[in-house]
Amino acid sequence: MKILAIIPARGGSKGLPGKNIKEIHGHPLIAYSILAAKLVPQINRVIVSTDDNEIAKISKQYGAEVPILRPEEFAQDLSTDFDVFLHMLKWLEVNENYVPDFVVQLRPTSPIRIIQHITECINKFVHTDFDSLRIVTDSPITPYKMWTINNFEEPMVPLIQQDEIKEPYNQARQNLPIKYWQIGYLDVIRTSTIINKKSMSGDKILPYFVDQKYAIDIDNVNDFIQAEEFLKNNDCVKF
Repeated sequence: MKILAIIPARGGSKGLPGKNIKEIHGHPLIAYSILAAKLVPQINRVIVSTDDNEIAKISKQYGAEVPILRPEEFAQDLSTDFDVFLHMLKWLEVNENYVPDFVVQLRPTSPIRIIQHITECINKFVHTDFDSLRIVTDSPITPYKMWTINNFEEPMVPLIQQDEIKEPYNQARQNLPIKYWQIGYLDVIRTSTIINKKSMSGDKILPYFVDQKYAIDIDNVNDFIQAEEFLKNNDCVKF
């Protein structure tokens, strides 16, 4: 069984410039995702997709492959994961005749991981007929109290409306259905979902629940400080 980990890491970052190689406890941020992938027995190849030569150099130093630099067209602010992964998978098939059975996405901006979680996700997913697996946690904000606003001079519309719950936006949170929030911790995807269904998730998505404390996604300095503190004080993937 061929399981490929792809770590997407473009060079441009407006919220925290250079964040993917910014050091955290003496190692670049991206190194934590590379280490996590290399510690998982089921993952047998680790590739970084990047448009940046410095990220590529550092990624190789920590044991990842960078077989090709990502084209600029797939390294923009609005570039999608699908564009990035499809590009890499097509390149690997054409140039190496390599087609993995499953792809694991490890975003470098979510460095807080437990190896047991990753192995359980893979083991849980590969013997199912689901298209993908995503990590979820309790949502910190209920969507029943969210609104759609097209014009601030017109009435706003509840994001979620249900016949069973009258005016959910006026209910106590405890009386509302529990909803879950997907986080960037990890995705496991069938290669056929990306190639044939042209999707990073497909139609059938298997959930895997983790505690909300793992939902650290680095976008600014405060997030970075939060990740530093977590890595210092908790048992997780770290050097």
